[in-house]
Amino acid sequence: MQRIKGYHAHVYYDASTIEQARELCEEAARLFPVTMGRMHQKPVGPHPDWSCQLAFEPEVVGVVLPWLALYRKGLVVFLHPLTGDELADHRDHAIWMGAVRPLKLTLFGG
Repeated sequence: MQRIKGYHAHVYYDASTIEQARELCEEAARLFPVTMGRMHQKPVGPHPDWSCQLAFEPEVVGVVLPWLALYRKGLVVFLHPLTGDELADHRDHAIWMGAVRPLKLTLFGG
C-alpha cells in the first residue's frame, strides 16, 4: 500500500465567490494545522478554475475533510492525497465535494 505523505484540498471559486472562498480557507487555517496557499485568480496547474490550496498532514484529514464538507456552502472542493504519484493522486484517489470538474491531467502524463 502506498504511503500518504499529506493532502491538498483545492477550493474552487470565481469572481462572485472569491470572498466566500477566502473566508473558508482562512477559517480552515485558523482552526486546523493547515497551510493556506495563494488565492489564484486564474487556473493554475491541472485546475480548471480559480483556486486556493489547503495543505495538511494525514493525521488531520479526519477533521478537515468533514469540516470542509459542512462549511463549503456550495463551493467545489477537490481533495487528493500526496503519495508521490501525481497522476493517480489527481485522477484515481481524488475526493470531490460538489461538481466534478475536468482536470488537465496531461500535465502528469495522463
